[in-house]
Amino acid sequence: MPLFMDVHNLGTGVSMDDVAKAHEADLATQGEYDVSYLRYWVDEGKGQIFCLVQAPDAEAAAEVHRKAHGLVADAVYQVQEGA
Repeated sequence: MPLFMDVHNLGTGVSMDDVAKAHEADLATQGEYDVSYLRYWVDEGKGQIFCLVQAPDAEAAAEVHRKAHGLVADAVYQVQEGA
């Protein structure tokens, strides 16, 4: 299944705790869309969040975010994992 990296540019006020809660909501929702959110990274200073997800397509990954918490990514890139 394809891998995607999505990027959220939220600005100030992003915290690891808030992102962890949003990720838990993604995990609770992802099964409905055949999606698997794998990992996430946060840059609190820049207000950015990066999510790695396996999904049939970018739209399915976005729909999980939309339904789980409403924080849809600003950009989604299909990626391949390297060593």
